Amino acid sequence: MNESTFPGTQHHDQHQYVTPSTEPMSPAPEPRYAPSTEPDRTAHHDPEPSTTPQEPPATADPSQQRPIIPNNYAEMPRPTAKLTAEDMAPVNDPHGPRHKIGPTGRPLPDLPEVLPPTRRGPAQVIAMCNQKGGVGKTTTTINLGAAIAETGRKVLLIDFDPQGSASIGLGVQPHDLELSVYNLLMQRDIRPDEVIRPTKVENLDLLPANIDLSAAEVQLVQEVAREYTLQRVLEPLIPHYDVILIDCAPSLGLLTVNALTASHGIVVPLECEFFALRGLAMLTDTIAKVQDRLNPKLEIVGILGTMFDGRTTHAREVLDRVVQAFDERVFHTVIRRTVKFPETTVVGEPITTYAPSSQAATQYRDLAKEVLARCPAG
Repeated sequence: MNESTFPGTQHHDQHQYVTPSTEPMSPAPEPRYAPSTEPDRTAHHDPEPSTTPQEPPATADPSQQRPIIPNNYAEMPRPTAKLTAEDMAPVNDPHGPRHKIGPTGRPLPDLPEVLPPTRRGPAQVIAMCNQKGGVGKTTTTINLGAAIAETGRKVLLIDFDPQGSASIGLGVQPHDLELSVYNLLMQRDIRPDEVIRPTKVENLDLLPANIDLSAAEVQLVQEVAREYTLQRVLEPLIPHYDVILIDCAPSLGLLTVNALTASHGIVVPLECEFFALRGLAMLTDTIAKVQDRLNPKLEIVGILGTMFDGRTTHAREVLDRVVQAFDERVFHTVIRRTVKFPETTVVGEPITTYAPSSQAATQYRDLAKEVLARCPAG
């Protein structure tokens, strides 16, 4: 076998020339930005005005634009701020720059340090309310209460959910209770001190609940002034506490209306997710009705973004929609997702004692400063 049997292996003589190809060559591609060959006349003469009518700028192809969120976003305006996925510093991070933009798209404020209370009471009553379940109401109630208690203020946490989640989160088993908030509501011979329990956290007391509370919603229908039942129960307790937090049930029923009627303010925990945002319009409508008919002093203290994951576009867009609609009512503090919250439920204590140096604990301490700045207590 010789080399000529393989294509491409033929050897040419040293003086042999290859015949050039006769096929026409393709023209060279024109440069994308061709330099002008005309002389520059703007150095010594003013430019002449153009008489050719200019065409309007071409609009972008809708198919090439970024898809927007569906139109049933509670009729809120589109977001204008584009947030990055950067892990922002906590609101009161001493090492963070003050001009840094927070997760809400606004500059992080310098919140003043909370001073110890100068007196005891009267209490600010704040309800944690959102008719959607699983948005962080109970987690926020427990950890916000513990963070406020760290400032030296006396805090009462009322579990007003028949599931008893707040009681479990503070180490109380609902099925072992002999007396609960249900007994205070329905039996006038029961005193509050017979039901209130101290917790492992200093300055934090608990008014527990269990499944019996679900019967109260049915029984209260027959009562006169049924919307004011919880307010009657809280009246003797207000002078002895600085802050009273009510963990509402995930509904807009009679129990929630009782909580709103007895409260001075509302904190709305809002998961940064589409379904939670849809229910916000219904909640604000209920709040407006309570203000008009039952409690004119009721105010929205703030809307709290929870379960926030800055790495996802959806979470950032939902939070931005809320800021566009409610502006300064949205807290600067945002609670991020972390596995430590489920762990605290197992051990029955708040994040401020379970992991006091964690980012989640810092976030709730920041939230406590914002809440006390808006609702001075003690």
